[in-house]
Amino acid sequence: MSDMTEWWWVRHGPTGETALTGWRDIPADLSDEPRLQRLRAYLPDNALVVSSDLTRATATADALAGNRARLPPTPALREFHFGAWEGLTHDQVTARDPELCRAYWETPGDVAPPGGESWNKVAARVGCFVAELNRRHPGCPIIAVAHFGVILTQVQAALGISPAAALAYRIDTLSVTRLCLQGDTWRIGVINHVP
Repeated sequence: MSDMTEWWWVRHGPTGETALTGWRDIPADLSDEPRLQRLRAYLPDNALVVSSDLTRATATADALAGNRARLPPTPALREFHFGAWEGLTHDQVTARDPELCRAYWETPGDVAPPGGESWNKVAARVGCFVAELNRRHPGCPIIAVAHFGVILTQVQAALGISPAAALAYRIDTLSVTRLCLQGDTWRIGVINHVP
């Protein structure tokens, strides 16, 4: 068994939502079977599959799993909880909480929406789960079907950059971001690769 653990982060399928979705349980559109087939073929056959427990992620993981071993869906991989901003568009949030909205996106870290989660809180939540799976399944490739913000917290951790710098990266639906852990060192395989 390899001493390197590869995380194949997959963003769930498209939802068509234009409002902040966070913990709202919105289904994914998984009707593009050729795209799903390309993605299935790109992912490692011997990987474990885990996902967020939100429908858009679990359905995407189900569509990709094939004969791969499936771990139970987990709330640890949920998207950011946007609290009072859930279901609002960016313009509505800006009108409601202009200064807080600006701070949340321009200086992410400890800033949180009313009743929601900060970047640092989500990064800690996801980081604890990743560390636990690394400990329980060393050297095993892991396909994790999750969300835009979740994946970016892991890009931030792997690159050692600020949350604001991580937000500059694009993470498309059904894209792959591969992060490799060898010893205590993370390295980037690909970010936002669409097979």
